[in-house]
Amino acid sequence: SKGEKPLTQIITVTNQKGGVGKTTVVSALVCGLHERGARVLGVDLDPQGNLGFTLCLDIGDGYTVYDVLKGSCAIEQAIAQTEYGDILLSAAEVEFTAPRREFMLSQQLDAVKDSYDFIIIDTPPSLNILTINAYVASTGIILPMEAEVLSLVGISQIQDIIETVQNSFNPNLKVLGILLNKYNPRLTLSRDILDLAEQVAEQLHSQVFPARIRRSVSVAMAPAYGQSVLSYKPDATSARDLQKIVSAVAGDRFPRRKKR
Repeated sequence: SKGEKPLTQIITVTNQKGGVGKTTVVSALVCGLHERGARVLGVDLDPQGNLGFTLCLDIGDGYTVYDVLKGSCAIEQAIAQTEYGDILLSAAEVEFTAPRREFMLSQQLDAVKDSYDFIIIDTPPSLNILTINAYVASTGIILPMEAEVLSLVGISQIQDIIETVQNSFNPNLKVLGILLNKYNPRLTLSRDILDLAEQVAEQLHSQVFPARIRRSVSVAMAPAYGQSVLSYKPDATSARDLQKIVSAVAGDRFPRRKKR
């Protein structure tokens, strides 16, 4: 109906295999959506804290997502405002044993989600209770993977967890797509992996995003400057590829602003 605010999209970027570019994708989504005028919160659940580092935040400072989950502070106190959007930083991992512990993050985000159009969650490279919390809290999942077989194996293991979460905790969870990262179209291997990825996507009732993220040095360099690749080298091939993913997530509500 008219006048109703569209629901906040909560999107988790996940793969239990490390090094597939999760944080690159999360920082691009946070920065890219913010640039288009969306209200965005980035949540770093990875104890390595790369998202905060990438966006030039002092990791040792202030409250973290763990303080929030442990109840040591209100979620509002832990959110850091940056020029790229709001960020909830991570810290060393803690054990959670509370009943209904799968819902801890979801309950906390409920308190602030009306203030945001998008909440983008970076997850640890493992299927632990934090990752489950992210899935339970989310409306959508993006699965970045490298164009290689082990990366694909990681995704088929995630499939079981996603189905469990859908069946037990969050029936509305959708897989938005598999995102091929560090892609080299000239290699046959990449093309074979693409076929396999499409089969896995079908099992997840999803798609392989038409945009693939090509390999580029800029992606590796950007965090050293405390930036997402979108602001560091906007014309790099990888930045242009990532903007297509931002567009896919942003939809018609937040078109890319034309440069003056």
